[in-house]
Amino acid sequence: MKKRFLFGPIILAFLLFLGMITVPNSWLSSFVPKDRVKTSATELNPMMFQGEYLQSKMLEDPEYLPIYGSSELSRLDKFHPSNYFKVNDQGFTPYLVGKGGSQSLIHTLNFAAHMDQLKGKKMVFIISPQWFQKKGSDEAHFAPNFSALHGYDLLFNERIDPKVKKKMIKRMLRYHAVTNDALLAGLYRAELNNDQLKLSLLKPFGKAYMNVLKKKDLYYSMTEGEGPKRTISNSVKNKSWNELKRMAEAQGKKESKNNDFKITNGIYKKLKPKMAKLKGHNKHMNYAQSLEFDDFQMMLDVLKKSGAEPLFISVPVHGKWYDYTGFPKKGRTGYYVKIKKQIEAEGFQVADLTKHEYDPYFLKDTLHLGWKGWVYVDKEIEAFWKKKS
Repeated sequence: MKKRFLFGPIILAFLLFLGMITVPNSWLSSFVPKDRVKTSATELNPMMFQGEYLQSKMLEDPEYLPIYGSSELSRLDKFHPSNYFKVNDQGFTPYLVGKGGSQSLIHTLNFAAHMDQLKGKKMVFIISPQWFQKKGSDEAHFAPNFSALHGYDLLFNERIDPKVKKKMIKRMLRYHAVTNDALLAGLYRAELNNDQLKLSLLKPFGKAYMNVLKKKDLYYSMTEGEGPKRTISNSVKNKSWNELKRMAEAQGKKESKNNDFKITNGIYKKLKPKMAKLKGHNKHMNYAQSLEFDDFQMMLDVLKKSGAEPLFISVPVHGKWYDYTGFPKKGRTGYYVKIKKQIEAEGFQVADLTKHEYDPYFLKDTLHLGWKGWVYVDKEIEAFWKKKS
């Protein structure tokens, strides 16, 4: 009796799991709510970023303009694109993809997984200067954003340039998030070494596991995430760009009364006890020298091969704050020039906003767009959308 009691739940769990993975994907997708793509547009749900289903449905719908980036996307206010274009309808809905730590390599994997849907697709990509640390994305930023589904998809991706694929694989094998997956790491090393015997042995298991991950993605797609708190504000409706800038300045002034850096009161309150230590501590920094440029180039290669039509938005650092921390101007301006040249060399559009380093209220804190910065971004997005391809 005891053995039956012990093994009964185990057998039941196994049968349930077997049933779950054998259910056809087409049948499962019928259970995803019809408005799920719409509700996920501003959810900033990591499960969506690391999956494929919702993004695929979004990309095939001309209503959506995907906006890719990192933590700045969650700095929601009335000037944020998700609010501005909600109340000033231009014929598209912004779809936000990215969170803190979503750097070039993470986005490259995502784009590679959707290459067959990107031809002629307009998109916006916001670049963060802070990504361009000397060694590029570290484990702490890469691991929480890495998608095993995208990782396995890359291996079986025949649309991507083989040289770019090998560069991506070699780069990813530097991260524990990849090497800790014995099957994926084994497949990657076999691919790099052109070990056909090992590939023939491991690929069936890799495909089987990838199919399990696809089903997991479908299950997650059925339910809504909590998402950041968001209130729709009509105060920015039918305003001129000059009016919006004045409104943004007034809002920024109201929310940053306790400091001369013009960053939010709450952020400065946290920084204030550390101010003495922070003064001059970045004097050896240089964003113009970083492994991130190589990761960024792989992303450009994937986008070019796919036929996508991206607008890259190059944002500035907080000039006054960076001066205080001793970050050399050469290490900032060198980055601005280099990233712009890299993008334009591939024939892509870039909206260069880097001259606003010292523009009050352009950034909401020491790193992120906000208030006035979003007004400039909205203007660039609107012009990009209206421009004929």
